[in-house]
Amino acid sequence: MVSPAPPASVLDLAPVVPVVVIEDAGDAVPLARALVAGGLPAIEVTLRTPAALEAIRQIAGQVPEAVVGAGTVISAAQVADTVAAGARFLVSPGWTDVLLEAMRGSGVPFLPGVSTTSEVVALLERGVREMKFFPAEAAGGTAYLKSLAGPLPQARFCPTGGIGPGSAPEYLALPNVACVGGSWMLPRDAVAARDWGRVEALAREAAALSAGGTCR
Repeated sequence: MVSPAPPASVLDLAPVVPVVVIEDAGDAVPLARALVAGGLPAIEVTLRTPAALEAIRQIAGQVPEAVVGAGTVISAAQVADTVAAGARFLVSPGWTDVLLEAMRGSGVPFLPGVSTTSEVVALLERGVREMKFFPAEAAGGTAYLKSLAGPLPQARFCPTGGIGPGSAPEYLALPNVACVGGSWMLPRDAVAARDWGRVEALAREAAALSAGGTCR
Protein backbone atom coordinates (compact mmCIF):
# COMPACT_ATOMS: atom_id res chain seq x y z
CA MET A 1 0.00 0.00 0.00
CA VAL A 2 1.34 3.43 -0.95
CA SER A 3 1.60 5.78 2.03
CA PRO A 4 -0.38 9.00 1.72
CA ALA A 5 1.61 12.12 0.91
CA PRO A 6 2.64 14.19 3.92
CA PRO A 7 0.63 17.33 4.57
CA ALA A 8 2.09 20.63 3.36
CA SER A 9 1.89 22.10 6.85
CA VAL A 10 1.30 20.78 10.34
CA LEU A 11 -0.66 23.92 11.13
CA ASP A 12 -3.17 23.25 8.38
CA LEU A 13 -4.17 19.79 9.61
CA ALA A 14 -6.73 20.72 12.27
CA PRO A 15 -7.35 23.50 14.78
CA VAL A 16 -6.92 21.08 17.70
CA VAL A 17 -4.17 18.45 17.72
CA PRO A 18 -4.45 15.77 20.42
CA VAL A 19 -1.15 15.20 22.21
CA VAL A 20 -1.17 11.49 22.99
CA VAL A 21 0.90 9.44 25.43
CA ILE A 22 0.40 5.74 24.69
CA GLU A 23 1.53 3.21 27.29
CA ASP A 24 0.18 0.13 25.48
CA ALA A 25 0.58 -0.09 21.70
CA GLY A 26 -2.57 -2.19 21.65
CA ASP A 27 -4.56 0.94 22.50
CA ALA A 28 -3.19 2.92 19.56
CA VAL A 29 -5.66 1.94 16.85
CA PRO A 30 -8.93 2.18 18.85
CA LEU A 31 -7.76 5.44 20.42
CA ALA A 32 -6.92 6.91 17.02
CA ARG A 33 -10.24 5.77 15.57
CA ALA A 34 -12.09 7.44 18.45
CA LEU A 35 -10.27 10.73 17.89
CA VAL A 36 -10.89 10.64 14.14
CA ALA A 37 -14.58 9.83 14.68
CA GLY A 38 -14.77 12.83 17.00
CA GLY A 39 -13.38 15.15 14.33
CA LEU A 40 -9.71 15.29 15.32
CA PRO A 41 -7.75 13.51 12.57
CA ALA A 42 -4.29 14.95 13.35
CA ILE A 43 -2.73 12.92 16.18
CA GLU A 44 0.62 13.68 17.81
CA VAL A 45 2.00 10.56 19.50
CA THR A 46 4.71 11.65 21.93
CA LEU A 47 7.93 9.68 22.24
CA ARG A 48 7.61 9.46 26.02
CA THR A 49 6.99 5.73 26.30
CA PRO A 50 8.55 2.55 24.90
CA ALA A 51 5.27 1.87 23.06
CA ALA A 52 5.29 5.13 21.08
CA LEU A 53 7.10 3.97 17.95
CA GLU A 54 4.95 0.87 17.57
CA ALA A 55 1.85 2.98 18.22
CA ILE A 56 2.79 5.29 15.35
CA ARG A 57 3.39 2.27 13.13
CA GLN A 58 0.01 0.75 13.92
CA ILE A 59 -1.95 3.98 13.47
CA ALA A 60 -0.19 4.70 10.18
CA GLY A 61 -0.94 1.21 8.92
CA GLN A 62 -4.48 0.69 10.18
CA VAL A 63 -6.15 4.11 10.48
CA PRO A 64 -5.75 5.76 7.07
CA GLU A 65 -8.13 8.59 8.02
CA ALA A 66 -5.69 9.71 10.72
CA VAL A 67 -2.68 11.92 10.12
CA VAL A 68 -0.29 10.57 12.72
CA GLY A 69 2.79 12.46 13.80
CA ALA A 70 5.55 12.14 16.34
CA GLY A 71 5.98 14.51 19.27
CA THR A 72 8.79 15.07 21.79
CA VAL A 73 11.29 14.50 18.97
CA ILE A 74 14.71 15.54 20.29
CA SER A 75 17.30 13.74 18.12
CA ALA A 76 18.15 12.99 14.52
CA ALA A 77 17.80 9.27 15.27
CA GLN A 78 14.23 9.80 16.45
CA VAL A 79 13.47 11.75 13.29
CA ALA A 80 14.61 8.82 11.16
CA ASP A 81 12.90 6.16 13.28
CA THR A 82 9.53 7.89 13.48
CA VAL A 83 9.36 8.74 9.78
CA ALA A 84 10.26 5.13 8.96
CA ALA A 85 7.40 4.04 11.25
CA GLY A 86 4.94 6.20 9.32
CA ALA A 87 4.93 9.57 11.07
CA ARG A 88 3.62 12.25 8.72
CA PHE A 89 4.73 15.22 10.79
CA LEU A 90 7.24 15.95 13.56
CA VAL A 91 7.01 18.12 16.67
CA SER A 92 9.86 18.99 19.03
CA PRO A 93 9.78 20.72 22.43
CA GLY A 94 12.82 22.79 21.43
CA TRP A 95 15.44 22.84 18.71
CA THR A 96 19.12 22.87 17.83
CA ASP A 97 20.72 23.29 14.42
CA VAL A 98 21.44 19.55 14.29
CA LEU A 99 17.84 18.62 15.06
CA LEU A 100 16.50 21.29 12.71
CA GLU A 101 18.55 19.97 9.79
CA ALA A 102 17.41 16.41 10.50
CA MET A 103 13.77 17.52 10.49
CA ARG A 104 14.32 19.52 7.28
CA GLY A 105 15.73 16.44 5.60
CA SER A 106 12.93 14.14 6.76
CA GLY A 107 10.54 14.92 3.92
CA VAL A 108 7.66 15.64 6.31
CA PRO A 109 6.53 18.96 7.84
CA PHE A 110 7.75 19.81 11.31
CA LEU A 111 7.23 22.21 14.20
CA PRO A 112 10.32 23.12 16.22
CA GLY A 113 9.54 24.28 19.73
CA VAL A 114 10.18 27.83 20.97
CA SER A 115 9.49 29.72 24.17
CA THR A 116 11.41 32.99 23.67
CA THR A 117 11.50 35.83 21.16
CA SER A 118 15.16 35.12 20.37
CA GLU A 119 14.34 31.52 19.44
CA VAL A 120 11.58 32.72 17.13
CA VAL A 121 13.92 35.21 15.43
CA ALA A 122 16.62 32.53 15.07
CA LEU A 123 14.17 30.22 13.30
CA LEU A 124 12.93 33.01 11.04
CA GLU A 125 16.56 33.63 10.06
CA ARG A 126 16.73 29.97 9.04
CA GLY A 127 13.58 30.21 6.93
CA VAL A 128 11.22 28.51 9.40
CA ARG A 129 7.92 30.31 9.95
CA GLU A 130 5.84 27.60 11.65
CA MET A 131 6.63 26.70 15.25
CA LYS A 132 5.37 25.07 18.41
CA PHE A 133 5.04 27.46 21.37
CA PHE A 134 5.89 25.40 24.45
CA PRO A 135 5.18 25.28 27.33
CA ALA A 136 2.42 27.69 26.35
CA GLU A 137 0.82 28.59 29.66
CA ALA A 138 4.08 28.62 31.64
CA ALA A 139 5.85 30.67 28.96
CA GLY A 140 3.34 33.53 28.93
CA GLY A 141 0.22 32.18 27.26
CA THR A 142 -2.00 34.30 25.06
CA ALA A 143 -0.55 37.58 26.33
CA TYR A 144 2.94 36.58 25.19
CA LEU A 145 1.78 35.40 21.77
CA LYS A 146 -0.27 38.56 21.31
CA SER A 147 2.87 40.61 22.01
CA LEU A 148 4.80 38.66 19.35
CA ALA A 149 2.19 39.27 16.65
CA GLY A 150 3.18 42.91 16.18
CA PRO A 151 6.95 42.70 15.62
CA LEU A 152 6.97 39.14 14.22
CA PRO A 153 3.74 38.71 12.21
CA GLN A 154 5.34 36.20 9.85
CA ALA A 155 5.64 33.58 12.61
CA ARG A 156 2.75 31.14 13.08
CA PHE A 157 2.31 28.97 16.14
CA CYS A 158 0.78 25.84 17.59
CA PRO A 159 0.75 26.51 21.36
CA THR A 160 0.93 23.40 23.55
CA GLY A 161 1.28 22.93 27.28
CA GLY A 162 -1.39 23.57 29.88
CA ILE A 163 -4.13 24.37 27.37
CA GLY A 164 -7.65 23.11 28.05
CA PRO A 165 -11.18 23.59 26.76
CA GLY A 166 -11.52 26.90 28.59
CA SER A 167 -8.40 28.52 27.13
CA ALA A 168 -8.23 26.91 23.66
CA PRO A 169 -10.67 29.39 22.01
CA GLU A 170 -8.65 32.33 23.39
CA TYR A 171 -5.52 30.99 21.73
CA LEU A 172 -7.30 30.20 18.46
CA ALA A 173 -8.64 33.76 18.28
CA LEU A 174 -5.09 35.15 17.99
CA PRO A 175 -3.94 36.06 14.45
CA ASN A 176 -0.63 34.20 14.80
CA VAL A 177 -2.12 30.97 16.20
CA ALA A 178 -3.32 28.40 13.69
CA CYS A 179 -3.96 25.45 15.99
CA VAL A 180 -3.44 24.28 19.56
CA GLY A 181 -2.19 21.04 21.03
CA GLY A 182 -3.62 19.43 24.14
CA SER A 183 -4.59 16.23 25.89
CA TRP A 184 -7.76 17.24 27.72
CA MET A 185 -9.84 15.02 25.43
CA LEU A 186 -7.83 12.02 26.67
CA PRO A 187 -8.41 11.81 30.44
CA ARG A 188 -6.32 9.14 32.12
CA ASP A 189 -9.29 7.29 33.56
CA ALA A 190 -11.03 7.04 30.19
CA VAL A 191 -7.91 5.76 28.44
CA ALA A 192 -7.13 3.33 31.28
CA ALA A 193 -10.69 1.97 31.08
CA ARG A 194 -10.47 1.91 27.26
CA ASP A 195 -13.65 3.97 27.20
CA TRP A 196 -13.28 4.97 23.56
CA GLY A 197 -16.86 6.23 23.41
CA ARG A 198 -16.03 8.86 26.02
CA VAL A 199 -12.82 9.79 24.16
CA GLU A 200 -14.83 10.22 20.97
CA ALA A 201 -17.36 12.44 22.74
CA LEU A 202 -14.63 14.61 24.27
CA ALA A 203 -12.88 14.83 20.89
CA ARG A 204 -16.13 16.02 19.32
CA GLU A 205 -16.41 18.72 21.99
CA ALA A 206 -12.83 19.78 21.33
CA ALA A 207 -13.43 19.96 17.59
CA ALA A 208 -16.49 22.14 18.22
CA LEU A 209 -14.42 24.51 20.41
CA SER A 210 -12.31 25.39 17.42
CA ALA A 211 -15.24 26.69 15.40
CA GLY A 212 -14.41 30.26 16.36
CA GLY A 213 -10.70 29.91 15.78
CA THR A 214 -8.55 29.96 12.67
CA CYS A 215 -6.51 27.29 10.94
CA ARG A 216 -5.54 28.68 7.60
